[in-house]
Amino acid sequence: MLRVGEHFERTDTGMQRRVNEDAFHARAPLFAVADGMGGAQAGEVASGTAVEILSAGIPAGSEPVDRRLAELVQSANARIHELSVSDEDRAGMGTTLTAAWVGEKEVVLVHVGDSRCYRWREGHLERLTDDHSLVEEMVRQGRLTPEEAAIHPQRSIITRALGPEQTVVPDTLTVPARGDDLFLLCSDGLTSMVPEAEIAEVLASTGDLETAGRALVDRANAAGGKDNITVVLFRLEGVGTSAEEEAEMTRLNMDAVTAAPVPATAAAAPVAARAPRAPREAGKKRGWRPGIGTVLIVVLLAVVASGAYLASQAVYFVGSDEEGFVTVYQGIPYELPAGISLYREDYSSGLNIGQLPPAQRRTVGEHQMRSLADANDLVRQLETGRLGVP
Repeated sequence: MLRVGEHFERTDTGMQRRVNEDAFHARAPLFAVADGMGGAQAGEVASGTAVEILSAGIPAGSEPVDRRLAELVQSANARIHELSVSDEDRAGMGTTLTAAWVGEKEVVLVHVGDSRCYRWREGHLERLTDDHSLVEEMVRQGRLTPEEAAIHPQRSIITRALGPEQTVVPDTLTVPARGDDLFLLCSDGLTSMVPEAEIAEVLASTGDLETAGRALVDRANAAGGKDNITVVLFRLEGVGTSAEEEAEMTRLNMDAVTAAPVPATAAAAPVAARAPRAPREAGKKRGWRPGIGTVLIVVLLAVVASGAYLASQAVYFVGSDEEGFVTVYQGIPYELPAGISLYREDYSSGLNIGQLPPAQRRTVGEHQMRSLADANDLVRQLETGRLGVP
């Protein structure tokens, strides 16, 4: 099963624009970039509306994800169009939208305009979306070469966007994915300034997403920064349950994680009488030396403590973080004195616990011990609405 292991996002006004009309969403399992048009506030409204409607309607239940995403794009288009015709200051506004939904074995894309989605896999950069622009249409028709399109005076004219028309038909694409795939969503403020070969060079130079993301934005600005620049990067990882993990889950009894205290009713062992010690010679000092019994007790306690800690790291539970988002934690849901936690965050989803029915909220709040695969499966069921708890 796939999940988002890490992500990084950054948006920048660029060197020549006064405001930033780009918008993005970056919360697993949904990532999106929108590039607004129509001037200052109008462009911001269009891109912000598109991202808001898309992120609020995360697919649920058994309906096909691509169909649901397409419906959300059409709803966003209708709303943006309604706003544009009802307000003269927003007349003609619109936005691009490129979004990626991470499923269990694939990534589903929905796309309108000239923002893009790329996949970086094993040193190869692949563009997954087609620009809805005048020059790209001409390239596909064989009337322009890619090199000619890059410098064409009408390269900024897009042929499809959300808002200008009453209806829009988005492209949808389901891409098989695997662990370690890296996806890049970006507005054309990046791709119009930085060639794809240079983007690949940046991604090849570092495995750190923040370093790569900042470098891409910096290069776009160094090349002129003629437009707003938005970059969203996310890397996938495959998760599952190993035979060793299942065996550990079967063996581990969470009630016995901490060492049991000695019962208060235990009888004290009789103390044998000792002969008095001979006095030490004058001038000689003797420091305290632990006896072999003390050493064994210390070693035993250390072994028990380390064993308990290692055992706690073999299990997971589902809860919610400080912001209310459903989260997978590694460890056990306990804290020791001095604020020492026996758990750490492993994965945070894009689902807020406030969106769940009461029974499902209780399921999250139970903090039941699970294997990593079971914990991820529960989160996935909650995200998609498949959990059989009303």
